[in-house]
Amino acid sequence: MPVEYTEKNTVKLRTRRRRRIRMKISGTAERPRLSVFRSNKHIYAQIVDDVQGHTLVETSTRKLDIKGSAKTADAAKEAGKVLAARAKECGIETVAFDRGGYLYHGRVKALAEGAREGGLKF
Repeated sequence: MPVEYTEKNTVKLRTRRRRRIRMKISGTAERPRLSVFRSNKHIYAQIVDDVQGHTLVETSTRKLDIKGSAKTADAAKEAGKVLAARAKECGIETVAFDRGGYLYHGRVKALAEGAREGGLKF
């Protein structure tokens, strides 16, 4: 039976994927979780210690002073580099990547590549 991809169903399907991913990935103090949220205009990323329930580092294209549009993959890559630099300041080198139910493509992939270029390992 084919699934209809309406706006409501798309959100439900992403939520199911997100829950399935979160059952497998959890952040600890030694290896926190890099969580990604993608809106239509911006991309947000945070590094979370799930054991204590604290956000250790966060950034977004909304907070950065980006030339041009914040919707592009270039802006997401820049956000990844900034996130990695802030994580290095806090002594974080390795993370578990949580794509939040989104495809590893486009802005999500660009953010991950930027974080890797900045020195994070995952």
